[in-house]
Amino acid sequence: MTAIITGASRGFGRAIAAALVANGNRVLGIARDRAELAAVRDELGEEFVPVVGDATDEALAERLLSEHRPELLVLNAGVGPHLGAVHEQTWETFTVNWNTDTRQAFVWTRAALRQPLAPGSVVVEMSSGAALKGSPLSGGYASAKAAIRFISGYGAEESARAGLGIRFVALLPQLTPLTGIGSLAVDGYAARAGVDRETFVRGLEPVLTPELVAKAVLQVATDPSSAAEYVVAGAGLKPLDR
Repeated sequence: MTAIITGASRGFGRAIAAALVANGNRVLGIARDRAELAAVRDELGEEFVPVVGDATDEALAERLLSEHRPELLVLNAGVGPHLGAVHEQTWETFTVNWNTDTRQAFVWTRAALRQPLAPGSVVVEMSSGAALKGSPLSGGYASAKAAIRFISGYGAEESARAGLGIRFVALLPQLTPLTGIGSLAVDGYAARAGVDRETFVRGLEPVLTPELVAKAVLQVATDPSSAAEYVVAGAGLKPLDR
């Protein structure tokens, strides 16, 4: 299988790439940082193909889907939100995740439907548990991730209407201290709650790891009967009803 992953150089994306390569798949990993992608290539070997680029670039999405015809597309790219309460944000900081996280989901979903991908292909869209509970210290992050849920659902509906046979699944990982973005959020919310980091992390146990997220991606990608969306936690997958 050929897979394309946006945001593949670190965190969940890197773990997903590693799991896919370990299972014998060829992975094209997209990220902006050339050195970080090279490090992933050094770790995973020649079955990981680094692609330096902006995941929100429509031309890049259309070209890679046309040239490589992936059976799996994982839309994981995102940026760290500006941490601060709503009155401490500017419009520019509030919308940063709309302009990257949500935009890349829109761009690749649109391209997957317009080409279209082959029947049986799977598009996994990475949302967040914040889409369900909100995230008062991260501006528009929660709403940007909620929009990704809707985009995934819209993609599934249009695939069904046109008889394309493309399956769309949204994953909503819970907060974890084991990624760069998650670690900063944990520090911010621990301070907001007036507790130390260790106490706050204990409230998240069992802690979600990037490897568990990767396992979840492989599970939904290979199960044609999977639900449309899942919360991903340290205890495993929990399906959601739209």
